[in-house]
Amino acid sequence: MTVFTLEHHPPVITVTRRPGVREHLLATPGHLTKQGIELFETDRGGDITYHGPGQLVAYPILDLNRLGLRIHPYMRLLEEVVIETVASFGIEAGREDGATGVWVAAGTSQARKIAALGVRLSRWCSMHGLALNVDPDLSHFELIVPCGLNGRPVTSLRRELGDDCPSMDSVRAALERAFDAAIERLPD
Repeated sequence: MTVFTLEHHPPVITVTRRPGVREHLLATPGHLTKQGIELFETDRGGDITYHGPGQLVAYPILDLNRLGLRIHPYMRLLEEVVIETVASFGIEAGREDGATGVWVAAGTSQARKIAALGVRLSRWCSMHGLALNVDPDLSHFELIVPCGLNGRPVTSLRRELGDDCPSMDSVRAALERAFDAAIERLPD
């Protein structure tokens, strides 16, 4: 298993090729340039999202055939990795019906997205992955309709924990442990 973790510098908004997704970009190209945010089309699944400093992005490179996984169980595994990661810092999170990703106060009218997922498979090897909001500039999410979900707020570890927000290195280590544990739990 290989998992690359990083923060995107400079910030970037990625848009998939699905019809209608460009409509979820709310900012003009000139405004993005002023903000120092680049715009790229991507071949991953999903919709539109933001990546930037303060956000831990993980790109797992996994042979899903060897692991006995198909796409939907793999997506649930990625969500579980994030759920366990944020739980290690005292945040209860979960899944929302009909909305891929990880949510604080899941299942309530107060649900807030803390992590987005978008993957692509080639010959059952995974590409792309997940983005966990540690301490990003959350105002950048106002430039898009995140994941195409109107009226669904985005949050971060910083917003949820305030001064108790862990460092990026601590979150990275917790995420790596959660990945290892999730893979270990898979049946042989």
